[in-house]
Amino acid sequence: MTITDLQLGLRLTRQAGWNQTESDWLRFIDLEPTGCFVAELDESPVGTTTTCILGQVAWIAMVLVDVNARGRGVATRLLEHSLSYLKQRKVKAVRLDATPAGQPIYERLGFQAEYELARFEGTVSEAEVPVGSQPADQLAPASRRGYPGHWPGLIPTPEIFADIIEFDSRMTGTDRAKMLTRFFEEFPEDIRFLSHGDKIAGFATVRPGAKALQVGPCIATTHAGPLLLRDALGRHAGRQVFVDIPLDNTAAVEIVKSSGLRIQRCFMRMCRGEKIRENIKALWASSGPEKG
Repeated sequence: MTITDLQLGLRLTRQAGWNQTESDWLRFIDLEPTGCFVAELDESPVGTTTTCILGQVAWIAMVLVDVNARGRGVATRLLEHSLSYLKQRKVKAVRLDATPAGQPIYERLGFQAEYELARFEGTVSEAEVPVGSQPADQLAPASRRGYPGHWPGLIPTPEIFADIIEFDSRMTGTDRAKMLTRFFEEFPEDIRFLSHGDKIAGFATVRPGAKALQVGPCIATTHAGPLLLRDALGRHAGRQVFVDIPLDNTAAVEIVKSSGLRIQRCFMRMCRGEKIRENIKALWASSGPEKG
């Protein structure tokens, strides 16, 4: 797949009713230029998939097939080709977020279920999302090592970005530096973070989508997570948002429900290869099904 195939990606995205924009497709290709693929059937492009290698962990996403070409093995062939590409790149684990319809296909290819996430959607209720309350006693304002004296911290400096990336790696068990750096470059005004003394305690991002704002990733400690998630929702009160949350994070689920959001659909996070040592309790909002 190259930038000449963007219209195909956008057409299939709209056909499926997904949230990705042209900027998202450009980012997919830029992050893994040789790892995004187009399937042709009878010499016509009918399907897509993307991969993204983050250290030793890879993600597969955007498995889309034109409605008129479904049921002919296109999605399976795309997945097999993607897995072959990732095998050549010698990654230790391949992950994806599966819809209920796609999960049996992934299981036949050796993926195992890890945990369930739900996409919550809706217009954020202004009345039910408190913003600007003081952080818990355990959290100091982000005022040391050059951190701005705001709650939550506003527009981190490059040095703080490095600390955020290191924190994210420890929590997720994945080197997501190239993905997060791209988010920080594209959406610097939408990054918020909290510190505990001179250490990062969590961060949250928001980015635009075709149908709604995507809240996430939000990676944080038990104390910082509720503050950052409420802040992200509160800053966009009155707007349509999507938030993908592990159902095991009951505190995050309660926060989004209290803000007026409801479940749109569920995903199963799946893995093929080595199990990732991640702190699921630190996952308050996924970055989305494209890269976890």
